[in-house]
Order: sequence, then C-alpha cells, then structure tokens
Amino acid sequence: MARRMLALGALLALVGASGSAQDARAVLQASAAAMGLNNVKTIQYSATGWNALVGQSHNLSEDWPRFEVTSYTRVIDYDANTSREEFTRRRGNYPMRGGGAPFDGDQRVVQIVSGGVAWNLQGEKPVPPGRPYLEVMPHNELRQLEIILTPHGFLKAAMAAKDVRVLSTAIVGPTNAGLTENGRRATLVAFTALGKYKVVGAINDKNLVELTTTWIPNAVYGDMLYEIRHLNYKDFGGVQFPATIHVHQGDPVLNPAHNMMEIRVSNVQTNVAVPAMSVPEDIRKGPAAPPIRAEAQKLADGVWLIAGGSHHSVAVEFADHIAMIEAPLNEERSIAVLDAVAKVIPKKLVRYIVNTHHHFDHSSGLRTYIAQGSTLVTHRDNADFYEHVMFHPAPRTLMPDRLAMFYPNFTTSRRPVPIERVNQKYVLSDGTRTLELYPMLGSTHIGPMLIAYLPKEKILVNADMYTPPAPGAQVPSQAMQGVVALANNIQRLRLDVAMHATLHGNSPSPHEAFLKLAAAAKAGTN
Repeated sequence: MARRMLALGALLALVGASGSAQDARAVLQASAAAMGLNNVKTIQYSATGWNALVGQSHNLSEDWPRFEVTSYTRVIDYDANTSREEFTRRRGNYPMRGGGAPFDGDQRVVQIVSGGVAWNLQGEKPVPPGRPYLEVMPHNELRQLEIILTPHGFLKAAMAAKDVRVLSTAIVGPTNAGLTENGRRATLVAFTALGKYKVVGAINDKNLVELTTTWIPNAVYGDMLYEIRHLNYKDFGGVQFPATIHVHQGDPVLNPAHNMMEIRVSNVQTNVAVPAMSVPEDIRKGPAAPPIRAEAQKLADGVWLIAGGSHHSVAVEFADHIAMIEAPLNEERSIAVLDAVAKVIPKKLVRYIVNTHHHFDHSSGLRTYIAQGSTLVTHRDNADFYEHVMFHPAPRTLMPDRLAMFYPNFTTSRRPVPIERVNQKYVLSDGTRTLELYPMLGSTHIGPMLIAYLPKEKILVNADMYTPPAPGAQVPSQAMQGVVALANNIQRLRLDVAMHATLHGNSPSPHEAFLKLAAAAKAGTN
C-alpha cells in the first residue's frame, strides 16, 4: 500500500491549478451525493487495528514501531468542529523494538479538540496535550486538520473554502500507480485549510473520497507528507464510509518509515447526539506554553550539563572549541542551549555536535548547529539519512529555520554538510581533555546508537538507555532492557564510570544508583 502512494505525492508536488472553483464544486457535489454527505452532521465510528510511533524507528531501514489498537472510537461534530478520539493500545504481538515513551500493559489515550483548543484526558482529568506534535506542530491545529482529513470532513471543508480548485484529472497507468485502486480515474481537488495547510483530496470515478493529503511541519523532513487512504467503502445506513483507514506520516520516497496507523472499521453511526465538549476551565485558564529553559550545571571542569526541560545536552570544553552532545527537540531548544553555553564557555564556537541517535526528539535540533558551521558526529548508519534527507534543501514553507533561510550553501554539492561517521571508537581530544564515543550494541530501543565517555572525569553520557527513575517508580520492561544493554556495554568496553550524565530525567546520577537498577533488571525484579 505504501508504494502505491509514491506517484501521488510526487504528482501533488508538481501539479498546479488547472480547474476552476466551479469545476471543483461540481465534483464535490457529485461526491457529496454519492457519500450521503447531506445526512451527516455528526459521525461516530469504532474500529480495531494498529498504530505506530512516528519518528521512533529502531533503525533507518525499518518502519515506525507498531502497537495493537484493541479498541478505537472517534466521534466528530462537523458543525461544531469538535472531535474526541479514544483508543487503547498495547504491545501485543509486535516486537519490543523502537522508541517512544515505554509502557507495559494497556495504554488508554483520549484526545479532544473543541473551540480551537486541544486537550487530553488522564483518567477523567483534563490535561494539556504536552509538547507540540513531533516537537513542532500545535496540537489544536493538528486535530482540526485531522477532522478535515476525514472523507466527509474533506467535502464539507472543501465546499466552504474560497480557494477550492481542481488540480487535475488523471488515469492510473504504469508510471503513476497509486492515484486510485485498480487503474481508475481520480480527480484531485485542493484548497487551503486553517489559513496555511494545503489539502488535496483524490475523488475516484465512483465519486468517493479515496485519499486525503496534506503536509505538516517537521524539523527532520521539513514539509512532511500526511495522507490518509480511505479504502473498502461500505454503506452504513445510507452513508458511505471506508471500512479500512490507512494513515501515512513521512515520505516513503525519502525513507521506509511512513506507515502510522491502520484501522478496520466495524461500526459507523451518523447524527448521534454528541455531548458538549466545552473547554475545561483548567485548560482555558491554564498557563501559556512555558518558555524554553536551558540551565547550565557544572559536572566537572569544562563539562556542563544543559538541562531545564525534558531533554538535556552536555557541553564539553576543549582548548579552542566546544563539543556539544545532543541537539534535541527543535531549533528553539538549540538556540536556547547555545545561548546558555555561551555564558559559561564564552568566546568559543561549537565545532562538533554529537548526535546519539536518529529518533526525532533527539535529532530535531541538529540543523541549527549545521547552520552555524558545526561538524556533525553521528553513527555511520545515520549519516546518509541526515545528509540526503534532513539537511537536503527540501521545501520548508511551514517552518523555515536558520539553515533554510540563511545558509542554503551548506546543503549543496559545492559545500557539503560536514559529517564524521562513527562505527568504532572515536576520539576528540586536545591533549588535555578527551571525549570518547562508542557505538552501543544490543539495544531494543535503537539500533545505531552512540554513548559518550570522558575518561579523566569518569562521566558517561547516554540517551534513553538509562534514565534515573523517581523514588519508588515502576520502570517499564523496555526501559529495564535498556539498562541491561547499557550495563553490558560498560562491561564490554571496560569503562570506569563514576557519574552518569543522562539526557533525560534527574541528571546527573551516581554510578552506584545505576548498578543497583541494573542488578534488579538482570534479576527480573523492579
């Protein structure tokens, strides 16, 4: 299914407006009649299937890691522009492989948008949805856009759009397989949603909305493809609705990872009574997004932990430059970290930016360092992806960054991105201070992974393998596997560790605390 989408993504990037609004409205009206749109004010559908954690693949040749979705229900009030999506997921039969927040057993997720405001439920308590989606896109915009990407939501939004138009009519052939199934004709209708997101729908020769596509901002991909395939339509009480919904996030032309969800719809009800989804007072009156905090804490002479958020970095001072370990989250975080480092290590440039692994939350700030001329040091298996995808001058219209706006020559053949590719012990040294980098082995969380070690200071820097737990906290089984893997690598490499500078959690942490947790993990206790 993924490969059938390739030509459509390429086509949508190239075609221009070739039809009028009048043409588009005729197509939309025919589709509305075929799909029973006039009978749909609200809709509720239930399903099972799987979903995946975008940006958390085990390695760059694999898809996003999947979880079984044992129950899924979504209710939408199109007139009120509200949606409540609830699902329960678990590891199930999928391997414990890849990243994301680890959990054991079943995890219930409830995601709501109403009145242009997004929130989640934790139990029955309304809570903010957390950091922006994939560290960049506001959740309220994403969830409103996802209403529009439903088949009936697309028709309603397109009919109301002032800039709706027909892009093209195409017939599937050997060179563009993917527009519709089985070689049928499709008409592409486009408009702008929420003032900035281009939305395109493929309406097939049965007047059914077969594909809805948009692009969302992402620090790794730039304008990232987000498309939903609506398959196997069935009649539910006079309304046509897909029995299979398959979602892509990420471009399969660039990387194998792109399949985000597939659910099999078992029940559809229209015009159900939707309870009022008033924005909770705690959410409405809650504080705005907190400012980025980057706080420097001295670990040893010339070694600083830059914390203050969910993800940390470590700055290592050399005679005439700085090596920074990790550029997490986004450009805003990277700028704050650089400002904090400049205060404690003035008048020295960051010559090296060390990247532990490719997961989006740990790599999304790299472009900021490349823009200022830093050399990337990363695992060999990640380098081609960074060079040809993340640092490639692909469109970044939704979230232009420093590299895209001011330093385009860094991403041309005339001035290639400087990358050091690590596949064995790698040393940075000025004769006084030494920083050693080692590839990790045996992790279920990630394949290509580096750990950093300062032998003089006896400090080990790791991401995601060991995060000091809160007192009395239950550590998920996958996190315990990471602790065991790190302990095995410390033993394999014969590292003399006194302190762990972890890139998450309460850092730093003494080695004794790590050894205690590692012993419990190996014994199967927690």
